[in-house]
Amino acid sequence: MLRQLFSNMGPIVKNILILNVLMFLVAMVFGQDQYGNLHLNKILGLYLYGSDNFQPYQLISHMFMHGNFMHIFFNMFALVMFGVPLERVWGSKRFLIFYLVTGFGAALIQQGASYYHVSQLMNSVADLNVDWSLVKEAAGMSTETQIDEINGILNRVVNESGVGFQVLENVFFQYRIPVVGASGAVFGILLGFGMLFPNTELLLLFFPVPIKAKYFVIIYGAIELFSGLSNRPGDNIAHFAHVGGMIFGFFLIKYWQKIDRTNFY
Repeated sequence: MLRQLFSNMGPIVKNILILNVLMFLVAMVFGQDQYGNLHLNKILGLYLYGSDNFQPYQLISHMFMHGNFMHIFFNMFALVMFGVPLERVWGSKRFLIFYLVTGFGAALIQQGASYYHVSQLMNSVADLNVDWSLVKEAAGMSTETQIDEINGILNRVVNESGVGFQVLENVFFQYRIPVVGASGAVFGILLGFGMLFPNTELLLLFFPVPIKAKYFVIIYGAIELFSGLSNRPGDNIAHFAHVGGMIFGFFLIKYWQKIDRTNFY
């Protein structure tokens, strides 16, 4: 069964799947911290621009890292389900371009949204003399060996500036928590499937009623946009990355439609 499944995949979907699984296994070998976070994700995950941990290569590397088994399972399931027909129609080269562009675009949108959110938080306490460089320094420290130093720095900032701890904590975690996962590119693929096969009926586990792909994409995109704008406390899902993947996917397909009417209609 697995052999038949792999034989039906195009080379790009197959290699993306293999690479993601291998990187997840490697990350598991490197182990986790006491909070269950994979150590390798702290190197290859995407940090907010301005963080002491940010590196340009993370704009690509984060796309091949995942937080846990369910995270990678659902992303790879969607990759195979929606990516195989797209690669079959577009060809491997164009599908790879689409995957990388939507993944990279998703990262840019998420960076912009997070940077704006942090700026708004900082501006809300602009009348206070908050040393944000100390907060960023604390965000780059290890909780396994420097937890006392982290708490000491954050308490010092609160005592010296009078900033509310909720605002301080929010900024701290924006700089501290990296974004990982192929979700941005996967949402781009989902958008592409909805545009190329709009009337295909989908039967989903969490929505056991047939729904046309075009409606599913619209509803799912609206939910992600609403969730991102809601900015619920404790929500660790990069909703704007999902929306960003769809946005870049939409405009890339529209561009291809403009220059190639034969294969894009």
